[in-house]
Order: sequence, then C-alpha cells, then structure tokens
Amino acid sequence: MSEARLLSLLIPAVGGQGGGVLSEWIVDAATIEGHLVHGTSIPGVAQRTGSTSYYVELFTGAEPPVFSLYPVPGAVDVLLAPELLEVGRMIELGFPSPSRTTIIASTHRLYSIHEKIATGGGVYDAGRLTEAARAFSRALVAFDALAVAREHGTEVNAVLLGALAGSGALPIGAPAYRAAIAGKGVGVAANLEGFEAGLDLARRGTAAAVTAPERPLRSAPARFAEALAALPQDLRPTVGEALARLVDYQDERYARRYLERLQPFVNGDGALATLVARHLAVWMTYEDAIRVADLKTRGARLERIRREAGGPSPSVIEITDYLKPDLDEIYGILPHRLVAPFARWAERRWPHGRPTLGQHVRTTTILGFLRVWLLGRCRRLRPVSYRAHLEHARMERWLAAVHRCAEWDRGLAREVAGAAQLVKGYGDVRRRMAALFDDLLETTLTAARDESSRAAGFAVSTAFAATYRRLVLKGPDGETEARALAAALRTRLEAHDHAGALGLLVEPVA
Repeated sequence: MSEARLLSLLIPAVGGQGGGVLSEWIVDAATIEGHLVHGTSIPGVAQRTGSTSYYVELFTGAEPPVFSLYPVPGAVDVLLAPELLEVGRMIELGFPSPSRTTIIASTHRLYSIHEKIATGGGVYDAGRLTEAARAFSRALVAFDALAVAREHGTEVNAVLLGALAGSGALPIGAPAYRAAIAGKGVGVAANLEGFEAGLDLARRGTAAAVTAPERPLRSAPARFAEALAALPQDLRPTVGEALARLVDYQDERYARRYLERLQPFVNGDGALATLVARHLAVWMTYEDAIRVADLKTRGARLERIRREAGGPSPSVIEITDYLKPDLDEIYGILPHRLVAPFARWAERRWPHGRPTLGQHVRTTTILGFLRVWLLGRCRRLRPVSYRAHLEHARMERWLAAVHRCAEWDRGLAREVAGAAQLVKGYGDVRRRMAALFDDLLETTLTAARDESSRAAGFAVSTAFAATYRRLVLKGPDGETEARALAAALRTRLEAHDHAGALGLLVEPVA
C-alpha cells in the first residue's frame, strides 16, 4: 500500500445542484477502492444567500484516523465547486491553499442575491474569479460543466465527477467511480456519459477552453431584406435581431414603426445608432401581461420543461405558474380611452404601490392553459392599450432628447441614449425606474440648455447622465444617491455655478 495520507475534499454546492449525490459517489468510490473514508454535510441558507458544504476525508493507510466533521482553512486538498462564485466564497473563507489545493470548478454562473438586487452591472467579474482560483490553487481544472452536461443530456455533478477522476487529485481509479454511479441505480446511462465527458476533458487538459455556445442572432424576416440592406453594415446584425424580435412580439407593422423611429440616427454617429437600435428594440418589446402569457404557453417552453425534468417520456409533469400582477398590469392591457380615468384615480388612491392579485395557475390543465393562452392572443389590443400609450409617449420623449443632444454634442447624445437602460422591470420596479429615467432626462437637458456657458453645460450634463445612471444601476441605495445628486445639481445650475456642478459629479452627494 502507498504511503498513508489523509486527503480532504470540499464541495460548496447550491441547492439543487446535486452536491449530496456527488459527495456520495466519491465516498462510495473510495470505499470500493478500499480506502477509509468519511463524509458529512453542513447545511447552508436557501439558494444563493449561502451554500451547503459537503466535506469528505479519505485515508490511504491501514490504521483508522480520527476524522473531522469540518474542513480546516488552508488544509483542503480538493475544492470541487459546481459553480464559479462558490470558488470565490471559499477563497474568501481561506480554505484553498496555493501549495496544496486542486480546484475543480464549473465556470457557469448562477447569480447570487446581491447580484440580483443590483439594478444593472452587479454581476461579479468571472475573469477575476478565475484569476483568483488560479492564484489560490496548486492545479486548476475549470470549464463550463453546465454546457457539457446539456450537450450530453446529463447533470453537472456527473461531469465534475469525471473531471475529478481525470485530475488524479484523489487515489481513486475511474472504474471505481463508474461502479459508484452504477451502484446508485438512478440515471446510470446519462450519468456515465457525463462522467466520461468530464474525464476526457480533464485528461486532455483542454477543459478551460470549454464554454457555453452563444445564442446566434436571429435573422430579420425576408420581407425586411431591402430595408436591412440599406443600413450601414455594422448596424445590420443589431437591427436584424430587433426586427425578428418585434415581429414575434407584435407584427410586421410594429417592426416597420421601429425602422421609422431609427431612421433619423442611421446616417450619423454609428455608435449612437447602435445604442438607439438596441435600447429601442428592448423598450418596444416591454413585457406586459399579454407577452408573459404568450411565452408561458409556447410549445418550446413546455418542451424545455419536460427535457429539464428528465425521466421517461411518458411521465406526467404538472406545471403551476405563480402570477402576481398588480392593478397597473391588469388594466394596462385595456384600451387607453376606457381606463385612463380609472388609472388617474388609482394613482391618487395608491401613490406608493398598487394592489396585487396573486394567482396559482396550473397551465398543464385544460382550463388553466386556455386561460393563459387566450390572454396571450390579445396582442391586437396592445397598440391601443393604456400601457402602450404610456410607454410610447416616454419613448418619443427619449428619442427627441437623443436627437436634440446629437445636434449639440456626440458624447452627450450617447449618454442620453444609454439612459434607456434604466427603464426596466415591471410593477412597482417599472414605475420607480421610469420616474428615475424622467428625472435623469429632465436634469440632463436642463444642464445642456444652459446658454450662459454651452461648453460647460455639455460637460456637466454628460458627466451627470453617466454618474446618475451608474448610481441607479447599483440598486436602491444608489437610487437615493442619484436623486440627491440631481437635486443638488439643479441648485448649482440655477446659480450658474458650473465649477460647483462638476465638483458634485467628481464626488456625488450621499
């Protein structure tokens, strides 16, 4: 027998990733190899606010040691992470060691609560996480295990088990891992296929090159070929995707309205035209109750759910959609002339949020499916709806502001075009973000129109738009800072204090 060693393995897994099964496979494989082994788990908090840590200790000697229930910082031999951010979490806690630890990780991302809270730009840099993993490991095996699992119709944990076997970090041969998978008797064929894929990647040393394939841009419908050909080459991919999206969302007439709105920007600044093309397409395909219902009853969605649920094809799958539309979303799909008086009353009655109507709809029943499906077929109501009236009026103000700013200053026009990024979400979030967008637009134009010093006005307005947007995208705390910044800036502008205004933008008020 080889020299006696106590080896430790830590699996920080998010709920639903199969971390428990993965640790059981490893324990079973070590037992098959004749090693003394012990495994335990430390429950965490639900989803991405914390992970469940699975810990395995393996002893290659004859005399049984005293096994530990917990990993020791700096003394982990293998860190096996089903998701990249968990590597960063373990590095922060001090578990991996550059002189000792082999890190095996999937590079795909499941976003944390903190990343989701941020309105935009809150996602941790995957490149920095990978660099940290490389710096804090003796050897690194990192690849997109989710992409590999989907390619082979299996699960991430099976692929990572194969990568562990291929890394040689533990004294366990591939046959023992295969036997452990077979011993479970669940999804054996699919899990073995995933194991072999991970094993091959780790042995070839090309794992880092495996990434999820990017979704190709959709082509514009053939009837738009002439209009698309008249656009600059760099703009065609964005507009082609936009036209396909708009036709799917509404109809061909709606897509041509998009082209008409885009036309004033086509022959000017190329970067500005691309910004307008992208943000306008997203805005014009805002998600209302009709869109949500349409997407939830599409065959592709039902097929994806069946595929992800796995199991034999004749199995019965029940789907319950949890819906909670508020009052604005309900009357928003009705004709503007019909509900505008009621909407104004509702705004006065509930200025800080509308009542909601919670519903649990089983879309795999006939009545439940028909209920949602019929709502999805109401797209003909959308052009005259109350929601469309509000959205398109705000779009027109934005486009007019971008066009006016383009006549003044190119950098300012780009910042105003990018401000459309703030108009997102639904319900209370949508109302809040729309109000912030209006505040940004009004203050920016006020600064730019200051005729006492046009150059200084453009500099202040450009810097303000960029700073305001950055603050809002940080999340709720940043929104408060942004509003305070706008109020302070308007005070400076009323006094024609451009130097003071620029000073505010260097260090925004809290």
